[in-house]
Amino acid sequence: MSALAQLTILAPGLLGGSVARAARSRGVAQRIVVWARRPEVRLKLKDQPWCDAVADSPEAAVEGASLVVVAAPVDRIVPLVQQIAAALSPGTLVTDVGSVKGEITRLGGSALGDRAHFVGAHPMAGSEKTGWEHSTAGLFDHRTCFVTPLPHQDAAPVQAVVKFWHDLGAEVVTVDPDRHDEIVAHISHLPQVIASTLCSFLAQKNPAWRNHAGGGLRDTTRIAGSDPHLWRSILEQNRDEVLRTLRQFQDELHGFQMALSNRDYLEVVARLERGKGYRDQFRPHP
Repeated sequence: MSALAQLTILAPGLLGGSVARAARSRGVAQRIVVWARRPEVRLKLKDQPWCDAVADSPEAAVEGASLVVVAAPVDRIVPLVQQIAAALSPGTLVTDVGSVKGEITRLGGSALGDRAHFVGAHPMAGSEKTGWEHSTAGLFDHRTCFVTPLPHQDAAPVQAVVKFWHDLGAEVVTVDPDRHDEIVAHISHLPQVIASTLCSFLAQKNPAWRNHAGGGLRDTTRIAGSDPHLWRSILEQNRDEVLRTLRQFQDELHGFQMALSNRDYLEVVARLERGKGYRDQFRPHP
């Protein structure tokens, strides 16, 4: 696929802004059009060198687009897809960056019908920071991006979306939407819940204690600084999978508690070693 004639990004925050910057720096699109919900944000975006035009409405932004990236929070993705459906040119590709895929992929595809093609995606490249001001052209370099086609979806649109994310620097993995939601409940949503609830627990202790903490607490709880309202939407959409994962984790934590309570230090060490072994096999950070 040659460079896209027009790439449109709706609601460019950290991820959407990084899509635009990466597309510009890598020559992925000839023209980049963006739309943001708030007028003051649209005004600031007009001064950015990585976009060619700022539209006043989602419908105007997608006119003439070859590919549309919906970068809104997960609870706003489907409404935006429904809003732009009639304004899309026939055959337009539409993808997203949402961290929950089952409902979004099915409803997004249904909203477009036969007019255009919705292929869900989720780049694993977020941060506790939000907003296009923190976006970077290299955010997706060597990061996993899930592409989540529906069964029996036409191959050509899926391949085009896979190539798009690959061209932005990501390592693309295709997976069923529901399987994706199970995976990220374990490797993304559970860590967020643990970090946030750990800080919530410590917040009820002597506040002076945090001044004595070393790097361990900072490293473990970095993502607790994420936007609570954004995560509320994610947890709401992936509620069932997150609850299943939490129940399994509670069993693991209870097993550790029982081993320590019973002075079964061989079991304590075995669990610590299993955890170390898993962590040691992480691939190097990009």
